[in-house]
Amino acid sequence: MRILIVGGTRFVGRHITEAALAAGHEVSLLHRGRTGAELFPDVERLTADRDGDLSVLHGRSWDATVDVSAYFPRQVTALSGALRTGRYALVSTTAVYRVPVAPGFTEDAPLAELRELRELDGPVPESVTDETYGPLKVLCERAAADAFGSPTLVVRPTYVIGPHDHTGRFTYWVNRIARGGEVLAPGDPDDPIQVVDARDLAAWIVSMVEEARPGTFHAATPAPPFSFGDLLETIAAEVAPPGTTLTWAGQDFLLAEGETGRSLPLWSEGDPLRAINAADPSAALAAGLGPRPLRRSIREVREAESSFSTPGAIDAGREAELLSRWAARS
Repeated sequence: MRILIVGGTRFVGRHITEAALAAGHEVSLLHRGRTGAELFPDVERLTADRDGDLSVLHGRSWDATVDVSAYFPRQVTALSGALRTGRYALVSTTAVYRVPVAPGFTEDAPLAELRELRELDGPVPESVTDETYGPLKVLCERAAADAFGSPTLVVRPTYVIGPHDHTGRFTYWVNRIARGGEVLAPGDPDDPIQVVDARDLAAWIVSMVEEARPGTFHAATPAPPFSFGDLLETIAAEVAPPGTTLTWAGQDFLLAEGETGRSLPLWSEGDPLRAINAADPSAALAAGLGPRPLRRSIREVREAESSFSTPGAIDAGREAELLSRWAARS
């Protein structure tokens, strides 16, 4: 097949490109040229900003398009007007749901709407924030359905993990626990969480495109219940040296200390959006999503990313200070 990948050089897109090439497909990349310029030297590159002139696509056609980088509905609409494609796949997110949702919710759960946010009664916002991200992705999904019709594949992942993750959220915990000692773990260990390895996600998306399988699917594993505590304990079982301990510091304490889910990655900070990390993945699993064992992902991330420094995460000195304050609280 001839596959166009929109945003194919950074993390998820990079792995989708690798999976498509490994499957023998002819790949074209549409990207701005700001990241991954050294990757895939033998692949056709179409350099353009999807917010601007897309004339580079005019007169071209592909058997399928995989869109990794749509954040605004106008971007999907503009793309549809600039290319001819047989199949269209949109990488969305489980953040599209109206919260709270019950654990084990399926793909037909109610979706978040911009109009439910009081400050967003006007035009579609032009910035992505924690509040607008999910509702904007809802609009992207609807724009895709309007533009491309029934062949549309919508994939809703939760946290994506694996090598080359520029966010480093999961990587932080693998590398921190591998260093051993007393590890500061944030909040409630019972908070739900789900992950999917980018390589498994990529291979499955390519197979779904090959088979022209439309529909909407959660790419989120394992099935609930699975908690943040389970995740960190699994990481510890794989990479922690002897004597490593997890100390769970309370949410109110950490918030009062000015910490966030950026400084302590994957921590939900009590956000009701944590409920979206308990999605039912059975539809995707039945459609062929084959997640590798979590401990294998942990081991491979450690092997590939052991020197990675997670942007914004606390350093050893700040962690030690917080642990001391937590232990000394009255």
